[in-house]
Amino acid sequence: MAKKNANKEKMNEQMEIPSGVSVKMHHGVITIEKGNENVMRKINSVLGVNVEGNKLVISAKKQGRKEKRILGSFKAHIKNAFEGLNEKFKYKLQVATIHFPMTLTHDKNTNELVVKNFLGEKKDRRIKIENGVDLKINKDIIELESSDIEKAGQTAANIEKGTKIRHRDRRIFQDGIFITEKPGRIFL
Repeated sequence: MAKKNANKEKMNEQMEIPSGVSVKMHHGVITIEKGNENVMRKINSVLGVNVEGNKLVISAKKQGRKEKRILGSFKAHIKNAFEGLNEKFKYKLQVATIHFPMTLTHDKNTNELVVKNFLGEKKDRRIKIENGVDLKINKDIIELESSDIEKAGQTAANIEKGTKIRHRDRRIFQDGIFITEKPGRIFL
């Protein structure tokens, strides 16, 4: 009998909202804003989110393993949003050309990275850049910045995947664009 009563209690987590950051909720979406930057996340139906003063209270009705995992993941997403609004997340990618010199341009009209002459191909490769991600090209280094870690990471993955070599020997054809730095890690 004691177990049934323990499961009916709510599980709560509190996070302090940094100064200068505002939090709004509308139709199951939480929007975190600072200045003209904002990060949006969908709220899982298992969770309840409330703003109480300068604290964000995240609660789950049950105390099962599934609810704990969802609550922990959502808390990490919110923490990343707070960090990203204070200091943008940065990704660096290295351009490696062995056989054919490729050129990179940023098409701002379609928000795509255009890779020309990749492996001598006549057709340009066009790679989508997520909205809200700033792209800088410095010779053979691409820098991505965004306050949303998911958008920056997805853009870096799109670029790396867009120059993936298929049907050739990877020991010989080592051309491509590769992630060398991401938040918290440096690859050499």
